[in-house]
Amino acid sequence: MKQIQFIFRDDKTLYQEMEKIRAWYDENLFYGMLIQIYTEIPDKNRIEHVLRTVEDFMPEAAYLGCSSNGNIVNGDFSGNSFAVICTCFEFPTTKVELLQYELTADTQARAAGQLAEEIEKRDWVKGVMLLTTIRNMSMTVLCEELSKVKEGVHIFGGGAFSENLDDNAACVFSGVKGFQEHGIVFALLGGPDLYIDTSFVSGWKPLGSFLNVTSADGHYLKELNNRPAYDTYYKYLHIKNDESFFHNTLEFPFLYRYNGIDIMRAPIASNPDGSLTMTSDMNQDVKARLAYGDPWTILESTREEGIRLSDFVPECIFVFSCAARRTFWGNSDVGKETAVYQKIAPTSGFYTSGEFLRTGGYVNQHNVTQILAALREGIPDKSSKKIIPRPDHSYVGKVSMITRLATFIKATTGELEEANRKLSTMAITDALTGLLNRGEIQRRITCEIDEKKSENVFLIMLDLDDFKKVNDTYGHKEGDNVLIRVSGMLKETLVDMGSGCCAGRWGGEEFMVLLPGCKKDRVLGHAERIRRIMDGIQFEKAGRVTVSVGVTQAHKDDTADSTCIRVDKALYEAKTSGKNQVQYL
Repeated sequence: MKQIQFIFRDDKTLYQEMEKIRAWYDENLFYGMLIQIYTEIPDKNRIEHVLRTVEDFMPEAAYLGCSSNGNIVNGDFSGNSFAVICTCFEFPTTKVELLQYELTADTQARAAGQLAEEIEKRDWVKGVMLLTTIRNMSMTVLCEELSKVKEGVHIFGGGAFSENLDDNAACVFSGVKGFQEHGIVFALLGGPDLYIDTSFVSGWKPLGSFLNVTSADGHYLKELNNRPAYDTYYKYLHIKNDESFFHNTLEFPFLYRYNGIDIMRAPIASNPDGSLTMTSDMNQDVKARLAYGDPWTILESTREEGIRLSDFVPECIFVFSCAARRTFWGNSDVGKETAVYQKIAPTSGFYTSGEFLRTGGYVNQHNVTQILAALREGIPDKSSKKIIPRPDHSYVGKVSMITRLATFIKATTGELEEANRKLSTMAITDALTGLLNRGEIQRRITCEIDEKKSENVFLIMLDLDDFKKVNDTYGHKEGDNVLIRVSGMLKETLVDMGSGCCAGRWGGEEFMVLLPGCKKDRVLGHAERIRRIMDGIQFEKAGRVTVSVGVTQAHKDDTADSTCIRVDKALYEAKTSGKNQVQYL
């Protein structure tokens, strides 16, 4: 596998470079060519002229491309409007074919389904590179349907864009159907001697505490922590809901767990109602965090990926990198994060409006991410493995303040989260016994009986017999010791009763036990066990302290209140019948 990359702005340069490629192709033994064309300007007439020129010089080549937010040539930002990457295959078994379909919100499933059908007809396919238009669409359906493509086939690529981030104009094109403003192009790659390795790199780090997605509708993120989603950007970053919102949020995407991996999502617009328009759906009831870019971490991440890729010994590397990364670094420095790959193999690609990669069987759409596809023909020559140097240390001083502030925020956030956990526990816990307090055990009873309408819900209510005498005779300290010992016994005996079972202090010397999903004979046995254990305890001062126990089951037409009244009556009967006994009502 050999590759030639060049950039051009005028026809003279294009003709000269294509003449060189024609001569180079004719002088060497190649069995096919894939030509990728990327342009920052989605001008139909100009693109069609370039396509005709390419086809005139190389009619046997498979060519495709798209508009972009910038191009990557020889591992660096090219700074020119057109980039051409010619990949020649040296093995006769290597194959490449192109497919192109219209792509709208209504045709995503059909386009993915047609791809799956075509792959089933070609057992040689090992990978699919896709270029697609995205703007103003959720790509969730496309990703879900692409995930159904035959197992083991790599799927990778990027979304078309334009030089102007605010411009929705974008296009894809190929030798199959030419120029499309709403389309998707697939390059099918394979053969027994072609090897593909795909991966993704982020380098962005989580910032602050988790946010709950409390309302979402498709690719509209409506609420975080029960507040309009936009409020998060204003509250924590003071980003205003104006014409610069998209630019200002690119560097601060959301990070959350999806399909087993960490995915980043950047909003493309903030709406009047405070909702955010995303490029892909976000599920309700998931937890997300804001993320930020740390240059040193990013460079370390790309270096680590470069080390891993060097073991694969690729012959070329395709990069699909989010436009947000170009915005983050700026044109002069963005090449620092792709230069490491050029040290391994010829590296090319473009800056995208979204990135796609199949990971663990799922095709995911990424944002603010770098997708890598490394290709090689034949058995690797391990002697050609490259040594990857460390990133440019000139960035250490520049980012030390950022890194330290982020570390400080992470530490203080952790402390606040721990404090919140403790406060939450305190709010539902009885301070003396460590059991649930009256309000929390009552809430759980109400939840099981009135809200969930759970079956086989039992209550056990117990009261210490003659407890007033303990306090009056031995003092409240001994009385507290008795209450603490009872609560510990209840915790120990509940271990075997099921995960939903819990106990709380009902008031004074009264305790309530909630047992959902249990059988009557087991509950009664448990109540008797509690009575028997208490009957056998000898306190240091108070000696023997017994309990009376009431038990009841919530009936079909019961409420939480009626069930609590009945268990209280059962306890009363146990008390008036001689104490130290169990009564079921």
